[in-house]
Amino acid sequence: MNLKKRSSLTSLVVLLILTGLALLSSCEKYAAIIPEVNSADTVHFKSQIQPIFTANCITCHNGSRNPDLREGYSYASLRTGFYVNLPAENSRLYKQITSSSHYSFTLPAEKQLILTWIQQGAGNN
Repeated sequence: MNLKKRSSLTSLVVLLILTGLALLSSCEKYAAIIPEVNSADTVHFKSQIQPIFTANCITCHNGSRNPDLREGYSYASLRTGFYVNLPAENSRLYKQITSSSHYSFTLPAEKQLILTWIQQGAGNN
């Protein structure tokens, strides 16, 4: 009788685990709402672009790899390294963040913000 109870308990545990897995692996996907960038609004380097670099890029671009994207160094590094030029779609910075090796580091809205910043002249504002 003890073996029968153990077998029933094991079956119940397996059933609960499978049910939990089925619930956790639903087919429904959730996506973040990506705000559109209005190209008429001025994009500010210090408050909008640098935070993208700080959050996503300085792990590698921390002074040991060009461009140096650390705060206080990034703007000069981008300018002297000719990373931001017009047309913006052909700039080194935009090509790099949309390349397959760097694509996953930034969100589409961040890529659009950087593109708009370059289109607006890549000011140090």
